[in-house]
Amino acid sequence: MQLKIPESFRPDETVQLRIADIPVVPDKSEEQEKGRSSGNRRKAPRPSLRSRVTFLLAPLTAAMAPYVARVTPYARKLRPQYPRPGRTDWRRWLPSWRQCLGGVLASIGLTSMLLVVAYAATDVPKNLNSYATQQDNVFFWSDGTPMARTGWVQRQAMPLKDIPEDVRWAVLAAENASFYSDPGISFKGISRALFRTIGQGDTQGGSTITQQYVKNVYLNQNQTVSRKFTEAMISLKLDNQMSKDDILEGYLNTSWFGRGTYGIQRAAQAYYGKDVSQLNASEAAFLASLLKGAGLYDPTLSKANRARAVERWSWTLDRMVDIGKLSKAERATYTKFPEPLKSNPLYDTGEQTDYLVELASQYAKKSGGISEKDFDLGGYQIYTTFDKKRENQLTAAVTKARKAAQKDDPKTAKAAHYGAASVTSDGRILAVYGGPDHRTQGYNESNATTVPAGTAFLPFVYAAGLENGIHKTREGDTTQVTGESLYDGNNKVPVTTPEGPYWDRNGKQVAAENDGDRSYGQISLHRALELSVNTPFMQLGMDTGLEKVREAAEDSGFLSSSIGAQVPALSLGSSTPSAIRMASGYTTFAAAGVNTEPYSVRKITKNGSKVVLETPAVRRAFGADVASEVTSALADSFSTAHPYDVPRAAVQSGQAPVAGKAGTTPKDTASWYVGTAKTVSTAVVVYRIDLTKSLEPLPLEGIAGTADNSVPYGIWSGAMSPLG
Repeated sequence: MQLKIPESFRPDETVQLRIADIPVVPDKSEEQEKGRSSGNRRKAPRPSLRSRVTFLLAPLTAAMAPYVARVTPYARKLRPQYPRPGRTDWRRWLPSWRQCLGGVLASIGLTSMLLVVAYAATDVPKNLNSYATQQDNVFFWSDGTPMARTGWVQRQAMPLKDIPEDVRWAVLAAENASFYSDPGISFKGISRALFRTIGQGDTQGGSTITQQYVKNVYLNQNQTVSRKFTEAMISLKLDNQMSKDDILEGYLNTSWFGRGTYGIQRAAQAYYGKDVSQLNASEAAFLASLLKGAGLYDPTLSKANRARAVERWSWTLDRMVDIGKLSKAERATYTKFPEPLKSNPLYDTGEQTDYLVELASQYAKKSGGISEKDFDLGGYQIYTTFDKKRENQLTAAVTKARKAAQKDDPKTAKAAHYGAASVTSDGRILAVYGGPDHRTQGYNESNATTVPAGTAFLPFVYAAGLENGIHKTREGDTTQVTGESLYDGNNKVPVTTPEGPYWDRNGKQVAAENDGDRSYGQISLHRALELSVNTPFMQLGMDTGLEKVREAAEDSGFLSSSIGAQVPALSLGSSTPSAIRMASGYTTFAAAGVNTEPYSVRKITKNGSKVVLETPAVRRAFGADVASEVTSALADSFSTAHPYDVPRAAVQSGQAPVAGKAGTTPKDTASWYVGTAKTVSTAVVVYRIDLTKSLEPLPLEGIAGTADNSVPYGIWSGAMSPLG
């Protein structure tokens, strides 16, 4: 190639050469390299899974090679060869003893490995099933005998320390004598149960107490292989996590004993009418037999049951001797079968009992600080203040009056209601009548604030005047009044204030009316209360101050929500106390002017532990001298209205004054009788309301009798006989 140099070129200058583009044929190896660098090369094939596993296991294989070499000859001998050489006929197809042994060992090894995995994977459930935690609440009469129970199940959990050792060992002897030494399961029992479950479709006993406890509280009662396996795994783990005593306690408190009962405590009460702490070894041996099936061993169900029960009872006692938990000498004393009660004495609620349970439940929750949820879960023993004899008497008296009314005037009696209560001066509610049947009438008439107190309220006006004195002028000094203080007892005497007559909102002058429109002229306050003259007390309330009247009523136990409006009618009983509160108010006079808040529960325990209750409030309403004067006037009221009952009442009450008073209302919508004998006050009210139409009280229309033949007084005298 020839290069042409310009003429102007000098030796010290740089020459730039331009060469035309010349096509270049790329080298094949360079193209492949370029392809690889650009990511377009073909990938090498991935090693197979077998190759990778072989590579990973190569070190282990190398380490195991010497051992494999030793085992190989024996493995070859165990390897089945069919038909087997050296054998003829059918023997060619039978495995050798080495093969059989190898199969058994392999099965044991595999089973053991599976069991270890299953044990590790099994957790003890955190939540017990509902029947394991739910208990019933049991209510007792004031004498400690069972009154009623509530809840879906009859169960009361008892701590193991409160269950006698004879009772514990009777159960252990009958069910699982090796309980304290076994691992929580019985391999023999499980095998037998599995065999019968798979082979015959039924079950066979043999479970340990731990297994039975697990079934009771964690699992269901389905008899399946899977449930049995799960039961065994949980039992093994539970035996390592809980003490034997805790497991035994749980078992005794959750097992079914028949007659609707769960747990040894309820069983003791259902079959022997006593707490578990009072059982002896003989009674415990019978209860232990029920764990095999109450339907087969309750002797009251059939003769065959009794024969089985006696046999099992005797065997259990002998078994206790065999394991060293009962001496032969003591065993020799138990020769007669301990016959259980014919029926369960743990009564269900019904009729009047429901009203008592309702009152006690409300008080228990409030006074014991027990939530609705906790109370519904059960386990409480509520010892009430209700006197069974008085309750029966009061109920009988009201029932008699109700039936008489329905017979004489069925149309009027259809809307009749009766409420009654007996309360002591220390606040205990002894009896109530809440209605004919709680299942048909849910509300409690003894606790209802429905109708006015009427003239039964006059003693509280009297007490307020005696305690606080009166004011005839707005700024004048207080003037003390006594039982001899005189007031105008004429009918329709206008009510006055220091400024003059009292006018209502309609511009009408207010005046009180006496029963029968009678006028009495000037009359002492004591005599006015004795004869139930209204006009003096309406004026006394104004002179004392209606706020003082209200205060006296509230201090005597009336609920503030039941107190009437602060107008002159307050003194004539516009307040609407319940029968319980009215009876409580009258006890204030018998208790020298001190009122104790009425209460229906004296003690609560939960599974044997005491629940702290609030102490009923005690307050002084007025002085003892005031209470004495009011009681004296009420005693005269009783003797004047019922002169023929005075001698009998005096004898029955131990010469203590029987004090009482009737109560009527202006529109004849309610009739009361409230009276006290010794330290017990009983209030009875009769009224009419047609609940299908309204809640407004209706006129009595003679359903409450007359002044000379008062239905409330008849009920009162029946309930208080013998008085006090």
